[in-house]
Parts: sequence; structure tokens; C-alpha cells
Amino acid sequence: MKKIVAGVDEAGRGSLIGPVYAAAVILNKSIDLKVQKESKSITKKRREYLFKYIKKNSIWAVGKASNKEIDKLNILQASLLAMKRAIKKLKKKPDCVLVDGNKLPKINNYELKAIIKGDEKIPSISAASIIAKVSRDRMINNLGKNYKGYNWNKNKGYGTKQHMKAIKKLGITSHHRKTFSPLK
Repeated sequence: MKKIVAGVDEAGRGSLIGPVYAAAVILNKSIDLKVQKESKSITKKRREYLFKYIKKNSIWAVGKASNKEIDKLNILQASLLAMKRAIKKLKKKPDCVLVDGNKLPKINNYELKAIIKGDEKIPSISAASIIAKVSRDRMINNLGKNYKGYNWNKNKGYGTKQHMKAIKKLGITSHHRKTFSPLK
């Protein structure tokens, strides 16, 4: 019997706004593994295609930790919390969970392994990277409709020159991570 393996990755750690997202993905055996790459190195159009393809050909779940949780816990602990939530939401319990990076969420009764640069090496982690990024980007784009001056649809809340100018002009919102420099 083959082990059920889930890959886990996060998106949005460095952003100045909103929640950090994590996804957990168990790929179907039939999925074409050649279609995957780490989410930051492919075009938006390709990422959107893969997002739909992966969702259709896997068991997946998304977890998140809010900007308030990030401010309370710190970004690392909030990222691990989002990962834990994603893993727990999977409809099937994996035998093994492979997590991108060098830290693991604290979660009982799961075999976990950290894989540095796992999003470049392990298809299920690469898939999780894409699911987390597209899910978060969509939420930020939607949120940005109410905060037009910040251009979140383009910068996704990262500290670009344009975003920093908007913060100086318009101030910080309830969606900003107040403990992140330069917002402190």
C-alpha cells in the first residue's frame, strides 16, 4: 500500500497586509506532475490554470491566520498556525506531511517532515504553493476593491514604493500588520 503524502506551503509572509495563507495538498496518482513549478516562478495565467487543475485533481485545503493573529503571535508562528489549520481541514488524513521550509507546525498524530526549498523539489508542496498563493491573491484583490489608493491588486500588500507612498498619504488600515516595520 502506498503512503498518502500531503505537501504544505504558505503564501503572504512578507506582505504588510492581510492574513497569511497555507495550503495542504494530496495529489491524485493520475495528475501530470510535469505541469508544476513553484508558484512565484510561473506567469499569473499559468498559475491560474494550475490552480484549477490541481483543485480538480487532488484533495486540498486552505488555512489562514489573520493579520491580528500575525501581530499577536509573530509571522512565523502565524504561518505555522495556518499550516496546521490547512492540514486539519484535509478530507483525508495523510500518512506523511511534507512542509516547505525548515520549521514544522505543532500537530499531534501526524508524521511531518520539513523540506528546505520543497516547493522546487516536491510536486505536492509545489501544488500547495500554487493553491495558497492564488487563494490569497484572490482575497487581496477582492479586499483591494474597497481600498483603491493602495493598489493591492498589483502589489498584494507588499512594501513596494507605491504601497509605501499610499500608506504615507492615506494611513494604515485595519488590514495592515501593525507589528511589521515600517508600520510599527
